[in-house]
Amino acid sequence: MQYQSQAVAKPYFIAAIGLFVGQILFGLIMGLQYVMGDFLFPAIPFNVARMVHTNLLIVWLLFGFMGAAYYMIPEESETELFSPKLALLTFWVFLVAGALTIVGYLTVPYATLAKFTFNDLWPTMGREFLEQPLVTKVGIVLVALSMLFNLTMTVLKGRKTSISIVLLMGLWGLAVFFLFSFYNPSNLVLDKYFWWWTVHLWVEGVWELILGSLLAFVLIKVTGVDREIIEKWLYMIIAMVLITGIIGMGHHYYWIGTPEYWQWFGSVFSALEPIPFFMMTVFAFNMVNRRRREHPNKAAVLWALGTGVMAFLGAGVWGFLHTLAPVNFYTHGTQITAAHGHMAFYGAYAMVVMTIISYAMPMLRGRAANSEKSQVLEMWSFWLMTVAMVFITLFLTAAGILQVWLQRVSTEPLGFMAAQDQVTLFYWLREISGVIFLIGLVLYIISFFVKGETKEAA
Repeated sequence: MQYQSQAVAKPYFIAAIGLFVGQILFGLIMGLQYVMGDFLFPAIPFNVARMVHTNLLIVWLLFGFMGAAYYMIPEESETELFSPKLALLTFWVFLVAGALTIVGYLTVPYATLAKFTFNDLWPTMGREFLEQPLVTKVGIVLVALSMLFNLTMTVLKGRKTSISIVLLMGLWGLAVFFLFSFYNPSNLVLDKYFWWWTVHLWVEGVWELILGSLLAFVLIKVTGVDREIIEKWLYMIIAMVLITGIIGMGHHYYWIGTPEYWQWFGSVFSALEPIPFFMMTVFAFNMVNRRRREHPNKAAVLWALGTGVMAFLGAGVWGFLHTLAPVNFYTHGTQITAAHGHMAFYGAYAMVVMTIISYAMPMLRGRAANSEKSQVLEMWSFWLMTVAMVFITLFLTAAGILQVWLQRVSTEPLGFMAAQDQVTLFYWLREISGVIFLIGLVLYIISFFVKGETKEAA
């Protein structure tokens, strides 16, 4: 059954995909700057391109999560959204604030932007991934509180399900741990210690609860498997996420001046972090194999299965490759870290947002699925993006291994820039793969405009 207020999810999904395109474009700019150092300089320096690339990643995923929540919660709660108008107001506030922040990065020197946005009053800027001005950070908090109020009130007045409760836990956790971005002590060790309370506990903690609930929702809809079975899997997955993710944060504490016992805690618990991702893969394939109906939206099923596999590879396998302290001693801060980050973010979070958009957008347009032609194009986009990301990861991994050898292990180690010159070939190959990824993303967008015979939504 469709609820009228679910329509507020549509602008969030559209904004998410638009910002995703922007993120990839700036990623390609950065990729060229690795091999052509003066590309677009001084108009877009590397540090600015990197800020925009990483900030757009965070913002478009947040738009995707919020759109997914506004779509899922009314259906799970079997009641209309508490306030659709508040959800739309929140959308415009978030979009305008995000756009102005990106414009600020691109047009104003960062130090000047900090001065204009009251960073002297409460210093929070200048830290990786948390470069947002103070006013933007305050805006994110207000947007999150508005969304959480709206969703929580909806759940309270309607049916309570495990999926909606896990989703709310993840969203509340996202909001709470973002508050650590306002804590910026002058002691560098203390600063990095609590910086990870946002960065790690987001992506290796509460975001995984959001991932699990989105995947569970889509699998219920496209397979017809009993809710009780899917919910049992969800409970096991989130238990492992919280057990491994929270203490596994210790793998970031190895070399920042924290006590030595973190090398043991971080190594042991972060080595267990692939387990919940492996469970997600088994979960997705198991549910599809046990399906009671053939859902017409084959593309959404493909995205759901791909999410499990790529999340396990990117966040699980590539995370494990350099998570043990004796290995991380040589690899931290190299292109191996970048390889893990690219595949993990794409596999775990980008793909699950694409999954929910693939399922929900046709429903919001009054059909169970897009036309067969549209879905064929969308599945082509899936394979182009996914295979391109695999090659991006492999090329960055090769660059990272060579970098570790030349710069940190060799009997006559090279300097950083000399080592970078030796891995230029891999950076060119990564750039070519990035262009193919962008082509896949463009096909994904085009697929929603391809007309053909469709089945009406129930």
